[in-house]
Amino acid sequence: MAYGYWKKQIHEREAVFQLFFRRKPFGGTFALAAGLETAIKYIKALSFDSSDLAYLESLEGAGGRPLFEPGFLEYLSTLKITCDLDAVPEGTPMFPQEPLVRVQGPLLQAQMLESALLNIINFQTLIATKAARVMLAVKGDPVVEFGLRRAQGIDGALSAARAAFIGGCMGTSNVLAGKLLGIPVKGTFAHSWVMVFHSEEEAFNVFAEVLPESCIFLVDTYDTILGVHKAVRTAKKLREGGVEMLGVRIDSGDLAHLSIEIRKILDEAGFKDAKIMASNELDEHLIRDLKHQGAKIDFWGVGTHLVTGKDQPAFDGVYKLSALQDEKGEWLHKLKISEQIAKITNPGILQVRRFERQDQYSADMIYDTLGGIQQAARIVDPTDPALVRTVSKESSYRDLLEPVLRKGAEVKPMPKLSSIQQYAQRELSKFHPAIRRFLNPQMYLAGLEKSLFDRKVQLIENIQDRGDF
Repeated sequence: MAYGYWKKQIHEREAVFQLFFRRKPFGGTFALAAGLETAIKYIKALSFDSSDLAYLESLEGAGGRPLFEPGFLEYLSTLKITCDLDAVPEGTPMFPQEPLVRVQGPLLQAQMLESALLNIINFQTLIATKAARVMLAVKGDPVVEFGLRRAQGIDGALSAARAAFIGGCMGTSNVLAGKLLGIPVKGTFAHSWVMVFHSEEEAFNVFAEVLPESCIFLVDTYDTILGVHKAVRTAKKLREGGVEMLGVRIDSGDLAHLSIEIRKILDEAGFKDAKIMASNELDEHLIRDLKHQGAKIDFWGVGTHLVTGKDQPAFDGVYKLSALQDEKGEWLHKLKISEQIAKITNPGILQVRRFERQDQYSADMIYDTLGGIQQAARIVDPTDPALVRTVSKESSYRDLLEPVLRKGAEVKPMPKLSSIQQYAQRELSKFHPAIRRFLNPQMYLAGLEKSLFDRKVQLIENIQDRGDF
C-alpha cells in the first residue's frame, strides 16, 4: 500500500486514522487503554536500515520481477515518521467506537503505523482491562502478576507485566520486567524446592536460613494442613532470631475451605499478622466467588488467565481511515460501509468528550473537530439511533484525546508507570458501581454527537446513491 501511494504520488497527502474497538472485552462495559508509551518508542525508532532495504529489494512479485523499484527503496532509506499523534492517557477507561489513538500525517506514514499500533495497543489494553477486572474482584487486596511461564513468548510476558501493573497489580514474578520497567518483583519458591530436600520441614528451614526476610512458605506440596503446621514450626525459629514469617501460599485444593482452616492455625499459633496467599488458575470470577464464600485470603497470585486474557485472547481494536485531504488541501470525510452496522466506521477528525456530574462520569460524546459541536450536547444512543439524549448543562467535561506527538516529536514526557496505575484506579472509581459489575453490567452512554451522526448518515446515502457498494 505504501508503495502504491508513493507510485501514484499521493503519499504526502494528509490523512487521519482512528484506532478504536467495537466490542466490549470480557463481557464487561469498558476497556482500559494501555500500550501508548511502548507505541511511542516504536514510532520514534522506526526507520529502514541497510539490511531492511536489502530484504525488501530481494522480494519478487508473482511474475518474478522485483516487487519494489529502486526509487521507492531510496525514499524509504531516509524516511522518518513526522505524524501528529493524539491519544487518551494510558489507564483511561474507554468504550466501543471511541478512538484510543488518532494519527494525522502523510498518508504513507500513517498507513505504515497500522499493524504495529494495533499489535501494541490491542494486547496491552486487553491485559490491562483483565487486570482491572481482577482488582475489582479482590476489593483492595494486593495482586501479583504470576504469568511468565504461560505468556506468549518473552516479549508477550514483558508487555503483559507492564499492562497488568497499569491495571492495578502491585508486582510481578518476572524479574526482567522488574529490571526493564521498574515494576516491583515478588515471588515465592515452587514445589520443586520442597521436593529437592528430604522433608518438607527441612525445605522450609533451609529457605528460612537463606532468605529469612522473604519467607512465604508454599504449603501444599504434600498435605496442606500438615504443611502449615511445619511452616509454623519454622516461623517460630525465625521469630527467635527476630524475624517474622511473611505468610504461606496455597496453590491447589479448596482454596476457600483451606484458607479458613489455615487462618485458624496461624492465629492460634500467634501469627495473626502472617498473610495467606493463593494462586492456581485464578481469574476475577473465581476470586469473586471465593470472596463470597468467606475465604481468608489476603493476597493473590494471578497468572495464566491474566497474561493471556484466557477467556478472550484477542482485543478487536481496528485502525481506520476517517479523513483525507484532496489536491486542494480540503478535508474529505471518509467511512467504510458494511452490512453489519457495528462495522460502519465514523468519519472526521474525532475527539471524545467525557461529561461529569457530582464527581461521577455520566456520558461520553464522540464528535468531529472539523465540524465542531453544532448545538447543545446531544448524543445519539448507540443501541438505538432513534434515541437522542441531551447532556445536562450542569455537567462539566474534558476532552480525552491529548497531544502526544507533533511532527514525530514528543510533546511531553510520558508519566511514570506508577502514576499511570494510580490514574487508572481514580478514573475507574468515577463510574457508577453498576457499570463496573461483572454480571449484567449497566450500560454507560457513549455515542455520537448528533451533527456527526447526521453527517455519517448523509455520507452513507451519498455512497449508496453513486453505487459504491
